[in-house]
Amino acid sequence: MTQAQTFPDHALGPREELFKYDTHYTLLGTAHVSKASADEVRHLIQSGEFDAVAIELCPGRLTSMKDPDALAKMDLFQVIKAGKAGMVAANLAMGAFQQRVAEESGIAPGEEMKAAIEEAEKQQIPILVIDRDIGITLKRVYRSVPWWQRMNLISGLIASLVTKEKVSADEIERLKQGDVLESTFNEFAEQSEHLYQALIAERDHYMALRLAQENGDSRFKRVLVVIGAGHLKGMSDNLRGHLPENPSEQLTLLEQVPPGSQWTRFIPWIIMVLVLAGFAIGFSRNTDLGLQMVLDWVVINGGLAALGALIAKAHPVTIIGTFFAAPFTSLNPTIGAGMVAAGIEIAMRKPTVGDFSKLRQDVTEMKGWWRNRVSRTLLVFMLATLGSAMGTYIGGFRIFGQLTGG
Repeated sequence: MTQAQTFPDHALGPREELFKYDTHYTLLGTAHVSKASADEVRHLIQSGEFDAVAIELCPGRLTSMKDPDALAKMDLFQVIKAGKAGMVAANLAMGAFQQRVAEESGIAPGEEMKAAIEEAEKQQIPILVIDRDIGITLKRVYRSVPWWQRMNLISGLIASLVTKEKVSADEIERLKQGDVLESTFNEFAEQSEHLYQALIAERDHYMALRLAQENGDSRFKRVLVVIGAGHLKGMSDNLRGHLPENPSEQLTLLEQVPPGSQWTRFIPWIIMVLVLAGFAIGFSRNTDLGLQMVLDWVVINGGLAALGALIAKAHPVTIIGTFFAAPFTSLNPTIGAGMVAAGIEIAMRKPTVGDFSKLRQDVTEMKGWWRNRVSRTLLVFMLATLGSAMGTYIGGFRIFGQLTGG
């Protein structure tokens, strides 16, 4: 693994100068939490030496940076329906960590990227966004480790959110070397080659390919590439190496999310068959036994799903609706209790424009996740889903015990 180069705030960031296909690339390794890096980026673009600026952002993060109110345009139910609730929650958790860093250090992570965008627009030169979509990177990171280690990643995100400790000097130093995503998972990346590949090495290769794609005809002769110092060596090596004439195929491969285990998709259907078969056997033996099994299933599954909604401080109607919906959704793999709970919550407490506008600020503290209607709806979805999942397995074992006399 390559080690990111560190440098104090007053020093100029490390650079690499190289020629590739009639283009002079200046790779500037920046500190993501440093006013000096932001000032240096401004100075270089103002010099007039460059006819394009490439930045370590994906289109989504560029939009978010240029339009902080973009979240207000989000269709929350569609996000949940599309299975992106966890991704949005993870992004909010990282954003909360960003805000804490800004409060401790006096400068928000990514200021040098904002400086690059602002100055490039002032100079009227093209901006090339070359990083991979953060959602794809998160999914590839998640899929790159065994399932029993994934809780470490999730707990790392949660810990960065719930801790009341000040951001340590080591954390700020890591942010000087890499972005928030890298800092969050830094400890795990150092211990896992697979995680390092998805988080660092793949992105080095991806950004080099994106430069080749954006400037394949060498229409830009001098390009300033603004990247975190931790990516400088890897991206430089990739650019100096062989790059395909048509990078689209390799980019597509790096944008694919590895499929989950094939057998896991059959688990909900297997559970449905087993539970229904259990009910049938129970009724065939004794009507009272069958009714007791159904009652236990409803109470356990519905109760735990409703408990999840209650912990999320959902609306009373949402809690009641979740209780009655969960026993049925658990037997229908096409819809989950969390989606039903979130839909009811949105109907009862539709998030306002104010909720969206205050979302980033509210999630910087734990209680803010329950105060803001947007983040609370995400919690309702996730905790009701978790409760229903627990209820499915506990209820299933309960039915098995009743059938076997346990």
